[in-house]
Amino acid sequence: MARVKGALATRKRRKKVLRLAKGYWGAKSKHFKMAKEAVMKSGNYAYIGRKQRKRDFRKLWITRISAGCKANGINYSTFMNGLKRAGITLNRKMLSEIAVADPEAFTALVEKAKAAL
Repeated sequence: MARVKGALATRKRRKKVLRLAKGYWGAKSKHFKMAKEAVMKSGNYAYIGRKQRKRDFRKLWITRISAGCKANGINYSTFMNGLKRAGITLNRKMLSEIAVADPEAFTALVEKAKAAL
């Protein structure tokens, strides 16, 4: 049976890692060992970042809704409770878009929420 050498697979694996590390500073983009560490670390950061992005957007939406509520003389939690009791099921993303783009419609929503309380 012929002896199998792993040069092709090794070169392919190393080239893949170095291609992912392209643009990194210093030896991290040139040396396989350092590039491999940097790529693994950046993969962890990317994974964490995908989770954080969801939190950050929710925080932004809540801040925008809260600002719109304060302009209409109600606080955020009371407004959300009023919407729930009024049977209005709009998610926070849409509520924040309404608060920013159409303040008159948001004022109407606030009035419905106040009436439901």
